[in-house]
Amino acid sequence: MFQCRFCGPQIETRIVEAYATVCAVLDKFPVSEGHHLILPRRHTEDWFSMTEQERRDAAALIAILRDQLSEADPGITGFNIGVNCGRSAGQTIFHAHIHLIPRRDGDTPDPTGGVRGVIPHKMHYRHDEDET
Repeated sequence: MFQCRFCGPQIETRIVEAYATVCAVLDKFPVSEGHHLILPRRHTEDWFSMTEQERRDAAALIAILRDQLSEADPGITGFNIGVNCGRSAGQTIFHAHIHLIPRRDGDTPDPTGGVRGVIPHKMHYRHDEDET
């Protein structure tokens, strides 16, 4: 029988914060210190299958975590928020989850492009000052 690693008792012991229909756990393979995953408590495949309420609750929990992390670590100067939907987008666990990744000045030589780095040659680009 299929057992989702984000469902059941194994995830309950990892929960660090919860809000209504969602909870947060620390990522087991963090990109940076404080990297969290926000999960709907209900098993659902990805962002697109989450209910509107689950997405609202996830946004609220992201804001709570951002405030907690920023207060605990003044070195945090930014965040990446990301969702992988589908195997071709890099999703490996097919239970919806949102990555909240704290960023710090100097954690990478050139953060330009941010989440565009999922396709590395698309990450580094510059807009001309006159273009919008």
